[in-house]
Amino acid sequence: MTDYYTPGEVAQRFGLSLDTLRYYEREGLLTQVERAPSGHRRYRAGDVELLDLVRCLRETDMPIARLREFAELVRDGDHTIPLRVELLEEHDAQLTERIAELCRRQEAIRHKIDYYRGVLAECRPDQEKEEVR
Repeated sequence: MTDYYTPGEVAQRFGLSLDTLRYYEREGLLTQVERAPSGHRRYRAGDVELLDLVRCLRETDMPIARLREFAELVRDGDHTIPLRVELLEEHDAQLTERIAELCRRQEAIRHKIDYYRGVLAECRPDQEKEEVR
C-alpha cells in the first residue's frame, strides 16, 4: 500500500475530472497538497478523506463558500471541532427540510401519474371497441 496517491488515482476513485480536482484545490476546499520532488502533486490518505467529505457536502448542495469555511476549520486544527459540528448540524437541518420538500413534490408527481393512468384506463375500452369494429 502506498502512502501517496496521484491526482489521476484520486480523480478516478471519486469519478471526477482532474480539472475538478484542481478547482477544489484552488477554491481552498482541500488542505495544501504536497508535491513530490519531481513537482507532481501527491495526496495523502487524510487529503483523500477530506475530499470524500467535501464531495459528500457538495453533492448535498452545500455552497462553495460554506465548504471553504469548513475546510478552513479543518486546517485550523482540532480546537475548531465544535464549530465544525455546528456547521454540519446546520447543513443536516437544511438537508432534512430539502428532503421533506422533495417528498412533497414527489407525492404531487405520483398523484399526477395516477391521474394520467386513470385517464388512460378510461380511454382503453373505447379504443378496444373501435379496433373490434
